Amino acid sequence: MAGNDTAGLPSEAFFTPGTSSFTEFLAAHRPGLLPTRPRLPEGVRTAPDSFPHGTTVLALTYGDGVLIAGDRRATMGNLIAQRDLEKVHPADDYTAVAFAGTVGLAVDMVRLYQVELTHFEKIEGTPMTLAGKATRLAAMIRQNLAQAMQGLAVVPLLAGYDVGGPDGGRGRIFGFDPAGGLYEKSDFYAEGSGSPYARGALKKLYRPGLTRREAVLAALQALYDAAEDDSATGGPDLNRRIFPVVALITEDGFERLPEAETEELTREMILRRTDRPDGPHAAP
Repeated sequence: MAGNDTAGLPSEAFFTPGTSSFTEFLAAHRPGLLPTRPRLPEGVRTAPDSFPHGTTVLALTYGDGVLIAGDRRATMGNLIAQRDLEKVHPADDYTAVAFAGTVGLAVDMVRLYQVELTHFEKIEGTPMTLAGKATRLAAMIRQNLAQAMQGLAVVPLLAGYDVGGPDGGRGRIFGFDPAGGLYEKSDFYAEGSGSPYARGALKKLYRPGLTRREAVLAALQALYDAAEDDSATGGPDLNRRIFPVVALITEDGFERLPEAETEELTREMILRRTDRPDGPHAAP
């Protein structure tokens, strides 16, 4: 280390007081590492089939908290780019994020968001509030507006258990638009190309106070309906044993539904549709 006392040590930027936002830290010191950095020349748009796109994700509240789920298909134009894509990810112990849109950009954004929440807690000594997490994710989406206008849009869905809410712990759902608009949703919501069909299914199946099992079956039914009417949404693949990803967030934290339980409930749902292919009707 002769002649260079700082060799192998972090740069001065790491010791400079600043914001608790890791995203803002990157923007100031290493902007090229941000997933929202410019990827195409100004005014250039991507062709619709240039990059894999993820499709339908949904969330709904139930008696114990909130559920978030997604199908597994990614498409590239009229091609199936991937059959087992993971669209649902834990953001921290009490929050999960799912995405529809450009897969590569979305995966990078989710990873950065996970670091963002961890960094905030380490700097501030306390976890961010659920409303703060939603606002921070909206800001990250807003930074991607230029890429969204060029065809590289990412539209996440955020679900979390609000342990510090004024009315006690409860599940909450937040939706976004490509410009970073933030909207809290009541009861249930869906994003992606199959979302109109998933929301239609949930309108007839949802009711307050669903049990865990009822909530999972409602989500599986909604994703199945979306796959029936939207070619970009993948239905359950019994031969390859590829089933939707379902996660639950309660006062005990994030839990991904075990594959065995997801398979069991999916097969039960499909068996029920033998006599009623269009799925269950709304309760009277």
